[in-house]
Amino acid sequence: MRILFMGTGEIALPVFRRLAKRKEMVGLVTQPDRPFGRSSKPRPPIIKQEAKKLSIPILQPEDVRRAEEIAAIRDLKPELIVVMAYGQILPAGLLRIPRLGCINIHASLLPRHRGASCIQAAISAGDLESGISIIKMVERLDAGDVLIERSVPLHANETGGSLHDRLSEIAPDLLMEYLETIETDEVEGIPQDHALATYAPQLQRLDGQVDWGASAGILERRIRAFEPWPGSYTNFTDDKGRNRRLKVFPGVGLIKELEAARPGEIVRVEPEGISVACGRGGLMLNNLQIEGGKRLPAAELIRGNSIVVGRCFFSLASEA
Repeated sequence: MRILFMGTGEIALPVFRRLAKRKEMVGLVTQPDRPFGRSSKPRPPIIKQEAKKLSIPILQPEDVRRAEEIAAIRDLKPELIVVMAYGQILPAGLLRIPRLGCINIHASLLPRHRGASCIQAAISAGDLESGISIIKMVERLDAGDVLIERSVPLHANETGGSLHDRLSEIAPDLLMEYLETIETDEVEGIPQDHALATYAPQLQRLDGQVDWGASAGILERRIRAFEPWPGSYTNFTDDKGRNRRLKVFPGVGLIKELEAARPGEIVRVEPEGISVACGRGGLMLNNLQIEGGKRLPAAELIRGNSIVVGRCFFSLASEA
């Protein structure tokens, strides 16, 4: 079976590595090299570097919808196209190329959390489980029939990073199970109930700002979901009148009942943590990092910084 893999994100690496061992991979399609860091020097995707070591043909179309890019993929004569965290929508002309179709490995239990930030969305929403869905690809985003899926429970301290790693580990085995099945049988997918679909668009840096008007429970889940990207941060004014950015790490404590205070107001400053009022309840912040500094426990951060009762943390809506 001639397999073409299309992927870019790190979550796709374990699947790529497993497929590469089958000696049937006819090529890799990944995103172009992108500027990185202060030097803006183009950096290739990690998956491209691994493919080069294995002498696997590599395509990096800027726009996979162009006729010449579709033709280049057709020339590889794939019988099956496997997609995971690729980063572009595939056109109908490409979907029709392989005789066994195109399948997408998606990191949620569809139809819940279609889209790029599906991992973070499951944690933010307070879901009890997440998982991997392998679907038949159609032109509509993440809307194809579910061919096979596997669920995992979400832990109470689950972060975006930990769930990313767990799902990336189960994806290769699930794909191998599917490939073994289609070698002898035709797999009938289960149509998704589109009425139950939810959407998780790609996250931006701005999404990491802490909205203190939300409830403490919602914010606690978001802080875990957004670790490591886009992270969670707020702002405060120091003694010199400067706005300082403060990153908030997971491990915050929930305060269900809190005296009346403005959202974002600091109500207690103790070695155990900094207690902050939310729209409902409060949070005790334990591990923080002032921009330009290092990560510190609350007991160390409050020494020498303007973190005092009565002041407020706030967000800058225009901040990028």
